[in-house]
Amino acid sequence: MTERVLVVEDNPASLEMMRDWLVLQDYEVETASTLSDAMASIEKAGPDIVLLDIRLGAEDGLSLAEWLRRHPAWRHTPVIAVTAHAMVTEQERILEAGCNACISKPIEFRLLQDHLRKWLVIATLMKSTDGSLASPHQPSLSQTKGAEHAEQDPRG
Repeated sequence: MTERVLVVEDNPASLEMMRDWLVLQDYEVETASTLSDAMASIEKAGPDIVLLDIRLGAEDGLSLAEWLRRHPAWRHTPVIAVTAHAMVTEQERILEAGCNACISKPIEFRLLQDHLRKWLVIATLMKSTDGSLASPHQPSLSQTKGAEHAEQDPRG
């Protein structure tokens, strides 16, 4: 089965570069350059993963990640932010908005491939167990339970 990737990017050259690379890696690729186009694409045929530029002209791409997390049908869809603005504070804001990972531009394709593989596997597992994707700011239930038990353990 070929995984579907939605690339949301307003820069035509960056969009073409990412699309071409993804096609060479045997992904099925959909593209969008605005939030409304991205939402329409998701509603038409939900992607397996989203690569999201967080600055889409005057639009904040992170609102797409927040929108996905609010919809039960797409809450498991991994979102990898792709940005030229990857300062630590910006990365925290990106993860808090619902993105699962953040990659800086210019893109290191080896790193992108690692993230794609990782998050596609995690999404498949989460969908099959009806769990939710945890970000570093939102621990999974098992992480939370483990922390509670560690505090109660008299051995320290």
